[in-house]
Amino acid sequence: MRRWAAALLALTILTATTGCWNRRELNDLAITVAMGIDRIGDEFQVSAQLVNPSEIAARKGSTSKGAPVVTYSKTGGTVFEALRKMTTESPRKLYLSHLRMLIISESLAKEGIAKLLDVLSRAHELRTDFFIVVARGSSAKEMLEIYTVPQEIIPANHMFKTIDTSSALWAASGKKTIDELISDMISKGKEPVLTGLGIAGDRNMRETSTEENVRHIVPLSRLHIAGQAVFKNDKLIGWLNEEESKAYNYVLGNVKGTAGELACPEGGKLTVEVIRTRAQVKGKIKDGKPAVDVELRIENDVTDVECDIDLEDVGTIAELERTVEKRVKQFIVHTVRKAQNQWHADIFGFGEAIHRAAPKQWKTLQHEWDAAFSELPVAVKIDVKIRRLGTVSDPFMKSMKE
Repeated sequence: MRRWAAALLALTILTATTGCWNRRELNDLAITVAMGIDRIGDEFQVSAQLVNPSEIAARKGSTSKGAPVVTYSKTGGTVFEALRKMTTESPRKLYLSHLRMLIISESLAKEGIAKLLDVLSRAHELRTDFFIVVARGSSAKEMLEIYTVPQEIIPANHMFKTIDTSSALWAASGKKTIDELISDMISKGKEPVLTGLGIAGDRNMRETSTEENVRHIVPLSRLHIAGQAVFKNDKLIGWLNEEESKAYNYVLGNVKGTAGELACPEGGKLTVEVIRTRAQVKGKIKDGKPAVDVELRIENDVTDVECDIDLEDVGTIAELERTVEKRVKQFIVHTVRKAQNQWHADIFGFGEAIHRAAPKQWKTLQHEWDAAFSELPVAVKIDVKIRRLGTVSDPFMKSMKE
């Protein structure tokens, strides 16, 4: 009986001394929503965008007079050292669990990003759902100092949602998380691609870093998607433009929606909207050499007609489908050849497709894949279907008085 009583007492004491031993009060933490990393000489310059909780609360009551976020910047020999240095200015410890954006400067990306990613992959506080982008033509610090449009109070959320929305509706960008980036970097059959962000408009930081930037109908300075950055291993080697970015996303099956204009046979234009895609990349060994087939199915709706065209005619629809097929195929072939001849970088994951199809042959091919990729035959087959014509079949312009 005494043994049971002693055991119960010990269990009670252990329970009382555990539980919240490592708790951290919210009032002691600085919620970090975005981080930017630049290179200054031999050191990293780390900038952190922190939520200003008092201003967020004040804005709900329409009494705010300050910025909803504050940005700190420090340099250090390592990323972690620079983060810790921020406590010389910030009264709170940086808390990274709510990070939405990681911005890497273009110059640093050209040097290599593996070292700076190491600390982030080790950090136990970090979730892995934040987006990683490259600051094109500016420093990461500059981007975190721009006061963005008022639809989103917090600039980091503005950037995150812009990328998320544009990826779904325009398909010229991509959403890359740290796990996906590291996976691409260590894969011998695929190279990384990251979305680029640029600054449009005035770069006078005295005005664009304050609410004055969005008091105009057209903000003085704006952040916008600026192509996609192509990497080889961990170094930036080039950029995809808008059409090339779409072609890249088509091959990877990442196009959820986009739109494109077509020329009408008798002059004028019409627009088709992509509503659904399905892509398959099939690797194979043909005559002892690797080859790849890209099969793409695209479903479209006609959304805008600015010409005299008979959309009720089956032949007309078939011709439009062939036009879309030809145009998309041209973009894809151009982008594949650019990756093969200019960069020698397999951004499409063709090597992984060969690995899946012929694992034994891949053991030899992987050691010389850059050279093999540059000579790789890639066959592109596209099937386009136009599903809907909108609420009217023929444009009303055909019925207008002459």
